[in-house]
Amino acid sequence: MKIAVWHNLPSGGGKRALYYHVRGLVGRGHSVEAWCPPMSDRGYLPLNEFIEEHLVPLDIKPGRLDGLRSRSEMLKNELHSELLREVTALNEHCQRCAGEINRGGFDVLLANSSMILGAASIGRYVKTARALYLQEPNRGLYEASPAAGLLWTAPPSLSKPWMRPHYVAWSLLNEMGIRQLRILAREELTNARAFDQILVNSLFSRESVLRAYGLDSKVCYLGIDTELFVNQHRRREDFVVSLGELASHKGTEFVIRSLATISTNRPRLVWIGNNSNKEYAENMKSLAESLGVNFEIRTSIVDSELIEVLNRAAVMAYAPRLEPFGFAPLEANACGLAVVGTAEGGLRETIRDGVNGLLVEHTPEAMGKAIESLVNDRRYAEELGRNGCELVADRWSVQAAVARLENELLHLTGHSGS
Repeated sequence: MKIAVWHNLPSGGGKRALYYHVRGLVGRGHSVEAWCPPMSDRGYLPLNEFIEEHLVPLDIKPGRLDGLRSRSEMLKNELHSELLREVTALNEHCQRCAGEINRGGFDVLLANSSMILGAASIGRYVKTARALYLQEPNRGLYEASPAAGLLWTAPPSLSKPWMRPHYVAWSLLNEMGIRQLRILAREELTNARAFDQILVNSLFSRESVLRAYGLDSKVCYLGIDTELFVNQHRRREDFVVSLGELASHKGTEFVIRSLATISTNRPRLVWIGNNSNKEYAENMKSLAESLGVNFEIRTSIVDSELIEVLNRAAVMAYAPRLEPFGFAPLEANACGLAVVGTAEGGLRETIRDGVNGLLVEHTPEAMGKAIESLVNDRRYAEELGRNGCELVADRWSVQAAVARLENELLHLTGHSGS
């Protein structure tokens, strides 16, 4: 097949998934080219190691999208009119990319998520078969979370007469914002409908797409590079590792508070992430110090250092809210490390309680107790880690993931898959 790829991804799990997909498809003999805007993170796991990547301008203000903010945070904190201008600019960018793709004689488009909209408009303009690998819909537009609630709920109730002028101004701004957010939601839904097939990373994500868009999608599970993430059989040390962006939705505060519930022989916490908000990081350091938790932050480390940490840690603690899939627990498993995760989102599909880790309720007490049990019972922790290593090799390898994606694209183009 001749495959056109489009993406606008920051560093993180979505970009790692795309990197594995492209590398695997090229390795299986397919011709692949990619298109992306300048603000996508091309330095992290660069696709140009394997293929030609076309950089097409996207007319937004410099620094507006730096890869450090989730779309939910953007919706909550930024002017909605500015977001609408970014959506317009993204649409113009997609039209330019589609024109180049249409002239290239490609069999299929494999689009990925965007930092501006979950589903970009590229599928509306490409004339060949179109697939979207969607990590998750735009959370801030659809989830009834506290952050999203600030967008959709009414202004505060009027309690004192002197508040009336402020209330009127707030109400007007709120109503204007709601109209603009409705436009964003309409655009994302229109874009999602333009694809012939939406592929997702978990059953949980399939349900999220159905709730957000009213559209069916198909689970095409991701995989771990088992030649990179390997069990080095190192001696396990007395620290807990967590992996992900240093941000509230990744559960940093929750993990710190969970460790604080351990009264004796409390392990230190090493947090590894590609991105970190300076103010939030300082707040988490202060919180950890106040609770007596030894907290270390490492950002943008190379894979070899990450793998070394995963091979030395006693346990991984993983507690993002409604994580759609989560590479980190499986990467830990591939390194022989047991995982304690919260029983929500896609983690319920990748962590099997009592097999490759422990699933707990989202309370600091429950997670702290599970972490403590594994730190104190090294034999049980080693058993879970060993099971996890076997489970990843059997079910979650990147080779199997690429084969699943290849079959979906072959089916979409009318070719026969294996």
